[in-house]
Amino acid sequence: MTEKQLSSDVLIVGAGPTGLLLAGDLATAGVRVTVLEKRGSESNLTRAFAVHARTLEQLDARGLADDLIATGAPLSSLRLFGRLRIELGDLPTRFPFVLITPQSNTERLLQERALKAGATILRGVEVTGLRQDAEEVRIETLTHSPGGDTPTAGATVVHRARYAVGTDGVHSTVRDLLGIPFPGESVVNSLLLADVRLERTPAEVLTVGATEEGFAFLAPFGDGWYRVIAWDRARQLPDTAPVTLAEIADIARRALGEDYGLHDARWTSRFHSDERQAPNYRSGRVFLAGDAAHCHSPAGGQGMNTGLQDAANLSWKLAAAVRGWAPDALLDSYQGERHPVGRAVLRGSGALVRLALARSAPTRALRSALTAFADNLGPVTAQGARTVSGIGIRYPAPKDAHPLVGRRIPDLRLTGLYPTGERRPEEPSEPAGSAGAAAGRPSSPGRLYEALREGKFVLVSNDELSAAEPWADRVLTAAPADPHGKLRDTVLLVRPDGHAAWAAVDPSRGELRAALAHWLGSPSED
Repeated sequence: MTEKQLSSDVLIVGAGPTGLLLAGDLATAGVRVTVLEKRGSESNLTRAFAVHARTLEQLDARGLADDLIATGAPLSSLRLFGRLRIELGDLPTRFPFVLITPQSNTERLLQERALKAGATILRGVEVTGLRQDAEEVRIETLTHSPGGDTPTAGATVVHRARYAVGTDGVHSTVRDLLGIPFPGESVVNSLLLADVRLERTPAEVLTVGATEEGFAFLAPFGDGWYRVIAWDRARQLPDTAPVTLAEIADIARRALGEDYGLHDARWTSRFHSDERQAPNYRSGRVFLAGDAAHCHSPAGGQGMNTGLQDAANLSWKLAAAVRGWAPDALLDSYQGERHPVGRAVLRGSGALVRLALARSAPTRALRSALTAFADNLGPVTAQGARTVSGIGIRYPAPKDAHPLVGRRIPDLRLTGLYPTGERRPEEPSEPAGSAGAAAGRPSSPGRLYEALREGKFVLVSNDELSAAEPWADRVLTAAPADPHGKLRDTVLLVRPDGHAAWAAVDPSRGELRAALAHWLGSPSED
């Protein structure tokens, strides 16, 4: 057995969607990043099918949204139970829908991006130890199967990095080695899963049904195969109990009205669904994200989405720390911003599954009332749409901050995107007499989420753009495409994850520079 030592800036344990998005962001930012994955090959197991609006916005900010949308089917509403639906069509976003596509498609696009940006992904690598001090993290691994850049099988390797992130799922080795508890409970036992063929195609993309006896759910892979998830109240068996196609067809008929002639199961499983959350997402130089930090019932389809948004929140903060210009509290803000979101998702998905599986008379009465008055619950379901989609997430802000601070910023139309406040010579000016020409701006407006693809902050203002010149390597500048719109007198600094870092009405140049220094550190010396 041999031992080697390898160095990176950031180590990521787990090559699922959360880890791959994080790796792609860091590599794009020029950070040396290595992903350690226990599986010897890419997984063909799809756990998630729903990609919500806020996640699509984050993927848009990485140039991946359109490619992913091409692989699936958009739904403008989600049916919960009975006639109760969450309508998504009026969400204020380019993506007013939930995209139904297998998780494997999301992973494929994220992996391609990460590798193209220069990330290293080592598979067949099992984490066996973790130590850290004030300067670095050391992760000990054992290699089981060589492949690509993976060391020889049987080798013990110590990977060293300035930071590490555990994105290794519900049974996280990183979390266990850190000694971080994972309190919670099982909310649904004996869930049945199977990948099947159907003789009859369902009328809807997602087919969902529930009765007092149980529930069933059908989602398409897009290649003729379907994932069925079912639960039978009368058959509560251990996870190790075998699953039969007849068992699944039986509960499907009772919950959905028919079994659609399901046949030829290529894979079956029985599992339980937990609600758990780590109290701390950070221990020294090591962070947790995705299912390693929180897990919950599949109700609402928010699991993968929450993890991807964890990664989008953390990646730019780690990149800033590696580069040496992160404010002292920036890495700590990951806990303060994402832990409350994880807690809210646990509560929301837990409430949905408890309503769906209600046994007590009061809870069944509440479910019946919600179903009966579904047509009159517009404001309630509108808030539900903002919550489930992620559009409504707002991070904590100082008490005296501008109302935009901490909020997710929509895909603003911008003009004059450039890094230093100087017009690019290849950009033509707007026609004479136009409002843009009067402001001295170039033509061809762009979008905020296109600008965010560079992984930088974006300063949006009708004036004072030159104040950002000393931070040209960290911030792009642009003006609102409509100089007389809502941002007429407002200067807005947008974080790389699309949330407002700072905003003010008619700030002085000194106030703007102070805000830039707070968020972007000391100016470059170049």
